[in-house]
Amino acid sequence: MKLNTTEQRFILHWGEMGTRWGINRTVAQVHALLFLSPVPLHAEEIATTLSVARSNVSTSLRELQGWGIVHAIHQLGDRRDHFESVKDVWEIFRIVAEERKRREIAPTLSVIQQCVTELRKADAEATYTRQRLEEMLEFLTMTSSLFEEFVRMPAQSLKNVYRLHGKLTKLLGVSKKYKERN
Repeated sequence: MKLNTTEQRFILHWGEMGTRWGINRTVAQVHALLFLSPVPLHAEEIATTLSVARSNVSTSLRELQGWGIVHAIHQLGDRRDHFESVKDVWEIFRIVAEERKRREIAPTLSVIQQCVTELRKADAEATYTRQRLEEMLEFLTMTSSLFEEFVRMPAQSLKNVYRLHGKLTKLLGVSKKYKERN
């Protein structure tokens, strides 16, 4: 696959952002290439296009398939697997967000819950620590619940929520200073 300069720039940037998100650069670049590709690609095409080792491509494809954002496709007359990315950006966001929640937030919630349970049985010396962790547990539980509702909404509903953003901030009295910071 021949990439134009815009496609190259996007793929390189996506790889760089991947490293900032804790994802291997090649994994992110393979995803970016498949996202932009109008047709499924086989591993050799991916390796050649990105100028990376075939083994690195295979490892990246397995990881992306594990996340559920890349799928193998079979084509008649070709024994090789071809791969395509989920193309709906809302669906990609939902998949990645749920996976990160499963890998990062859920274990943290579990540990904090265990700590709070232990501290409730402890003596009064642990009161301050227990209060801090109870506050964090309440926050993470609420935001996790809100997140679950958010990612289960259809894309059109999410777009409608976004359109209401300005009205909601005005209704809730969010200050102009806060909006400027964000």
